Amino acid sequence: MRIIGIDPGYAIVGFGVIEYDHRIFSVTDYGAVTTKAGVDLNTRLLEIYNDLCVLLDRYKPDAMAVERLYFTSNQKTAIAVAEARGVTLLAARQRNIEIYEYTPLQVKSSVTGYGKAVKKQVQEMTKNILKLPEIPKPDDTADALAIAVCHAHCCGSQLYRIAHKQN
Repeated sequence: MRIIGIDPGYAIVGFGVIEYDHRIFSVTDYGAVTTKAGVDLNTRLLEIYNDLCVLLDRYKPDAMAVERLYFTSNQKTAIAVAEARGVTLLAARQRNIEIYEYTPLQVKSSVTGYGKAVKKQVQEMTKNILKLPEIPKPDDTADALAIAVCHAHCCGSQLYRIAHKQN
């Protein structure tokens, strides 16, 4: 199964493409889609959409795992990130790619076994699971890979297979 993990944003969209086959991981690619500060948000959204379309067409993932948004403060930033997330989901749906959403708690639990793990612990475990030489930069890229690993762990579970066989 090829999975693309996405850490949504409007300045930086982290992505990580992995292959998962019966508990064996391999990394296909990872990086970040970036937009320039000071550019109109609508232009940034178009850049994100176009760049993600290229990635999705290049890698043809079976699934997209994306972080579910959770904001406690800055509403202005929350709306812009939600809009960027929206164009990301649109690009996937247009290609009939299944979309799965995970909360930060689910990602932390899946990758480290502890839902209150700090970012550095999640990044280090992601690096180890994927046998990477170092933690990917920027942080959004490492987060996207962790989200992809989370989906691999979840879709590989017996409970997940039973639940999705019934649907």
